[in-house]
Amino acid sequence: MRKILVLRGGALGDFIVTLPALALLRTRWPAARIELVGNFTAAALAVDAGLIDHVHSQHDARWSTLYASAPLPSDLSAELTQFDLVINFWPDPDGDLARRFPLQAGQTYLSASALPASPPAAAHYCAPLSALGLYAPSFHFSLATARPDARLIAIHPGSGSAKKNWPLTRWLDLCHWLTHEHRAELLIITGEADTAAASALSAFGTAAHRLPLRDLITRLCHCRLFVGHDSGISHLAAACGLPSILLFGPTDPAMWSPPAPQVRVIQHGPTLDEIPLSAVKSALLPEPLASA
Repeated sequence: MRKILVLRGGALGDFIVTLPALALLRTRWPAARIELVGNFTAAALAVDAGLIDHVHSQHDARWSTLYASAPLPSDLSAELTQFDLVINFWPDPDGDLARRFPLQAGQTYLSASALPASPPAAAHYCAPLSALGLYAPSFHFSLATARPDARLIAIHPGSGSAKKNWPLTRWLDLCHWLTHEHRAELLIITGEADTAAASALSAFGTAAHRLPLRDLITRLCHCRLFVGHDSGISHLAAACGLPSILLFGPTDPAMWSPPAPQVRVIQHGPTLDEIPLSAVKSALLPEPLASA
């Protein structure tokens, strides 16, 4: 296998659960050139890890021609013909992509639904590779090794959806408890949609607001614990080896929780407001928190 192309969209968490599949390809064909079309920012993690060689942004207009009924532009057709293996995780409800491939004799085309059908999510993206005789020994991939500071705890009060967030008032109470009763130092991770949380929690620790992923990984690797929701940042923290306590509500943790041994899930029902502060404190107390 000389050249491999992977089509994979989605945000940060969606990409991280694809890493075990990419690792299978790299392990089997270490000298192959592996390219990916998808989330340019998130996929840089796989470039840094040596799993892929090049990323094409999924927002480049030329990729939309794969779904059109007209023949492919000659330059794109010539480029795609060079790949020995094409793996598609993009939505293809009408089979438009499947009809495009193979483009040459000997080219292999594999695909799976863009949305996982069986837990954990990473297993879904590894499943098509069984046709190549590839089976994942683990559905967890480590991006980095933590070098923790015993006092530093990372919290991420956001996610991709408000319905997956614990009430901000409880985050405030938790941060007060951690900093005043345990003298913990907090790294408060927030993104573009977390402006209110970033402002409300700013007095409790060091802000990590909209950090580039490489910088965020560096910060996370110095933390000894992570508390968050069902989010891409939680997958990133688990991939950095952090012991993590994740609060789940309407989504299925069997599918979307990072399948890592150091991850603990708290779920009390379909909404996050059913999780009391006491449950999170109890989950944290067995950990060696910094004491007063």
